[in-house]
Amino acid sequence: MGRTNRAKTVARRRSAPSTGPARRWIALALLTLLVAGGAFLFRTPSEPQALGPAMATIAGWVPAQDARRRRVEVIRTFPHERDAYTQGLLWSEGELFESTGREGESTLRRLDPETGEVRQRIAIPDQYFGEGLALVDDRLIMLTWRAERAFVFDRESLAELETYRYRGEGWGLCLDDDRLVMSDGTDLLTFRDPVTFEPIGERRVQLEGRPLSRLNELECVAGDVYANVWEEDFIVRIDLDTGRVTDYIAAEGLLSGDDLLGAEVLNGIAYDPDAETFYLTGKWWPKMFEVRFVDQ
Repeated sequence: MGRTNRAKTVARRRSAPSTGPARRWIALALLTLLVAGGAFLFRTPSEPQALGPAMATIAGWVPAQDARRRRVEVIRTFPHERDAYTQGLLWSEGELFESTGREGESTLRRLDPETGEVRQRIAIPDQYFGEGLALVDDRLIMLTWRAERAFVFDRESLAELETYRYRGEGWGLCLDDDRLVMSDGTDLLTFRDPVTFEPIGERRVQLEGRPLSRLNELECVAGDVYANVWEEDFIVRIDLDTGRVTDYIAAEGLLSGDDLLGAEVLNGIAYDPDAETFYLTGKWWPKMFEVRFVDQ
């Protein structure tokens, strides 16, 4: 209320006849109720504390069952090529395969997991931004970001075999038994036929009752999927039957000192079923890590 209106109101109150203390108290009570109600209607809803910018806020959020908190235990460290803008990583028969991104720099690589040496490398055409990678039988399937194409390569020779088409963006990819699981940067995982690449289902992902978006590189392990979350230093384990995150795995601090210079985000998960260990790295990281996920 402005000063002029306030002065007019005071003047009117001074010239009005007395109404008695009881009526004044009633008026004051009604005014208090109106003010309180207005504050309730126009207040800004409080938001639950997020676990990072990937968390989408839901009005009326109610905490669900907490995900188990875990951490990374490093078993060993070995070199990783700094020019690798890592998008996909997988383990197969004692070898690592890696897809890298960026237009004009995308590659598919075969790595020695003992030394990190690149044993074989092929370039992806300059117009494509390479993304996630999965192995189906003896075929490597590599996504592209926005070109809506997936390239298929022979596992042994890395010769290109065919191309799949799909709608939307491609981020991460892994094989869960008889279906592929694909991420597109949202909270949605799409299930695809491993032969035709056609969609056959989908699952929304939630962490503690809220959608978890920016799901990136994926690794399928025994009916669950482990996922990097873009620009976050944690990994999640997702129950594919429900879409619920069951494990929240802290992975910060893997790089330190000069290793951080030029390095970007954590990205790349591969699982060795024989050793029951994971391989982790990141975009332009000079190191790769063999790790276990353990309770905090």
